[in-house]
Amino acid sequence: MSEIPVDIDHVKHSVGGAGGHWFRRGTHISMCIIPFAFHLWGEEIAGIVNLTPREFVISVLGFFVVLEAIRVKFGIVIVGQREYEAQQISALGWGAFAVCLALIIAPQEGDGLEAGKFTIPLICGLTFVDPIMGEVKRAKKGMQAAIIAGLAVSYTVWMASVVLFSTPFLAAVILSPLTVAGEVPRVSWIDDNATMILFPLIALLLMQPIL
Repeated sequence: MSEIPVDIDHVKHSVGGAGGHWFRRGTHISMCIIPFAFHLWGEEIAGIVNLTPREFVISVLGFFVVLEAIRVKFGIVIVGQREYEAQQISALGWGAFAVCLALIIAPQEGDGLEAGKFTIPLICGLTFVDPIMGEVKRAKKGMQAAIIAGLAVSYTVWMASVVLFSTPFLAAVILSPLTVAGEVPRVSWIDDNATMILFPLIALLLMQPIL
């Protein structure tokens, strides 16, 4: 399947049925903890294995790459994954790749959560916008309704970061819709868990000189 239907019901294709689907949604939302843990306790966590926080994230990324290669090799799918993911990189794999990449290369200035002025909205945009848009589409409301809902959530996340973590207002205005744009491509060879971070991350790196 080279293109995934906009209103596909992932419950029907998820290992574990409805329970697996909602387990995946819950896992997805819980990923919002990652940037907070990284910026608040990254030094302590990485120090356990004598690494810097960035080195630790790179190691985690390498672990996921190996794990995903083994999973695809043997066609393994776990609860919450879709049947077609047995033969390709999973949404979890793509999400782990994009989250790690954001933590590795996104600009990080300041201390504590202020250092997460970009990583927090990049990652939280994925964790909250994707489930909302997915459920709107699954309810057969169409892509337009999903985009409107996604923009509302995305702007909420980014503008909250402006207030709480000193994210530049210009970055929030421009990158919010790019988070949503990452959900629009309906192809099977890359998951929106990656594009919803990669689209705004690439734009952020290009914008960095003016921020």
